[in-house]
Amino acid sequence: MKRAPLPRLDRDPALRERLVPLCRLQPGEVWADPEGSHRVGCLDAADPAQMARLVSGGPGLATLAVQDPPYNLAAFRRRTLEEYVAWCRRWVSVTLGCLAADAGLYVWLGADQRHGFQPLPDFMIMMRDQPMEPRSFVTLRNQRGYGTQKNWMAVRQELLAYTRGAPPFTVQYTDIPKILRGYYKDVAGRRTENTDRGRGKTIRPGNVWVDVQQVFYRLEENVSGCYAQKPLPAIERIVAAASNPGDVVLDTFAHSGTTLVACERLGRRALTADIDPVYCEITIRRLERYRHTGKVGWQNSHAFEAELGDLSGPEP
Repeated sequence: MKRAPLPRLDRDPALRERLVPLCRLQPGEVWADPEGSHRVGCLDAADPAQMARLVSGGPGLATLAVQDPPYNLAAFRRRTLEEYVAWCRRWVSVTLGCLAADAGLYVWLGADQRHGFQPLPDFMIMMRDQPMEPRSFVTLRNQRGYGTQKNWMAVRQELLAYTRGAPPFTVQYTDIPKILRGYYKDVAGRRTENTDRGRGKTIRPGNVWVDVQQVFYRLEENVSGCYAQKPLPAIERIVAAASNPGDVVLDTFAHSGTTLVACERLGRRALTADIDPVYCEITIRRLERYRHTGKVGWQNSHAFEAELGDLSGPEP
């Protein structure tokens, strides 16, 4: 299989400059879906005036926000931890202003075990001052991690869940069969085992997700060039559980456009943004590709192949 991916865009500023002229959005602009379902903005998530442009004229306030802020800014020392947390406080405040009275907020965040497990703990402390109730701390298990021989291999991604008011929550099920037996309970006068109870033969997801495949180049959903892409099944699980069909879902760190595609597939309306016009263009093109072909990503190809061809260079 021929591979023709984009290299990591965060490591190739020269390539990024080649892609900018191909982008239909410039900073401050908003793309309105011609089918009327979604909006994509090239906007700053921490700027209330810019986020107001995304929400105004759209389908209304969001029932759910799914946020994936670039926590490598702190982990890789591009900002001090104090600067990073202060920035998070700003975008969280702006996010809350875009949410309905009854709403959920899900935040992907890292815990760098080489640097005090930051920024996760300080972010959690900062969230204590926000008008949101903590609901869950989910761990998504990756299939691969840092190949260290001197420590436990890091294979997790952290997901924090918060709510305010009484937002919707619909129970989801995995494809994992119920295999553990022996948990007995009397129900309506009959002694039942745990495998007899519940609505199906598979288990509900808990707060440790082991059934979601980490994104890599062999998967159709792969969007090359995007660093730390979140799996579509994980985002779809959140959207399906924490919103209803027709609801508005907010994501102001669009990156590869996964939340937008999840909303399109599940009948929600997305308000999504990214500060970088290249990622905004990738997000829009991913939606258009899905509508045209039914494919959820590019696998070995990339979003700009029609204009620029194979940018991967020689195979290693």
